Amino acid sequence: MRNSALRYWPLAVAVLVLDLLSKWAANAYLDYGQPLAVLPHFNLTLHYNTGAAFSFLADAGGWQRWAFSLLALVMIAVMLWWLHRLPPRLNCEALGLHLVIGGAAGNLLERLWDGRVTDFFDFYIGSWHYATFNGADVAITLGAVCLVVHEFILRPRQERSS
Repeated sequence: MRNSALRYWPLAVAVLVLDLLSKWAANAYLDYGQPLAVLPHFNLTLHYNTGAAFSFLADAGGWQRWAFSLLALVMIAVMLWWLHRLPPRLNCEALGLHLVIGGAAGNLLERLWDGRVTDFFDFYIGSWHYATFNGADVAITLGAVCLVVHEFILRPRQERSS
């Protein structure tokens, strides 16, 4: 592990732990569906999602729990293999992979335990509300942004300078 970007595994673990703690707090302190105003245009509102992003397939009858769990396991395994092949430096690519792994693991564990994912970040403008999401979703999104920045901005710069 010292000879690969896997050496930064504590990042993924930190994301996982923070995600699970925040979901525990949301379940312990928020009432389902009742917004708690935090800032203008931002509430904490407890919701559960049995589907994927934007509640995709939430009403599919239960098979989606296992399908999304299997997909998460496969993707985590692929990203671990990818990290194993990367040099042992923390760059945008390695950071992005660790963020995605930590977030995917957080949603995976909760999906396996409860058959659903806890969401509670609720951004809105007027009566329009964006999809409610959680810390794992934030980590996955930031990780994906890191991977895109690495692939389309940083990598071409490195190739031009070498």
